[in-house]
Amino acid sequence: MEYYNWILAFHVMSFMSWMAMLFYQPRLYVYHQENADNEGFVEVVKIQEEKLYKYIGVPAMWATIISGTAMIALNPALFKSGGWLHVKLTAAILLVAYHFSLGWFKKRLHEGSCIKSGKFFRAYNEVPTILMIIIVIMVVVKPI
Repeated sequence: MEYYNWILAFHVMSFMSWMAMLFYQPRLYVYHQENADNEGFVEVVKIQEEKLYKYIGVPAMWATIISGTAMIALNPALFKSGGWLHVKLTAAILLVAYHFSLGWFKKRLHEGSCIKSGKFFRAYNEVPTILMIIIVIMVVVKPI
């Protein structure tokens, strides 16, 4: 357990990095869709989408998953501390699914086959916010 707090610190930092990607990637999709007629602009946005997803999002997601798994492995009693952990893990799994959905949308946007509008991506951008609120409340308040 002597490394637990270091792993926790790493987990929080990687979660923050992952959330930054999850917040910004859909915003890039808004720009992509709403400026589809400006080919030069869209090409720049495609590069940003790819780099943000591949070089920040994917490593941060895996760092969050691995460090979270390590904390549970070091302290399995967490599962007996109430339902808060189960709710948090459910929200985290939904964030992983959301992450991969962003990759799916990125691929469709780059192929030119995405039919979703900028308005859709504005609304879709709220999903990680809701899940993050649930996660933070579960960890800090532990209401259940």
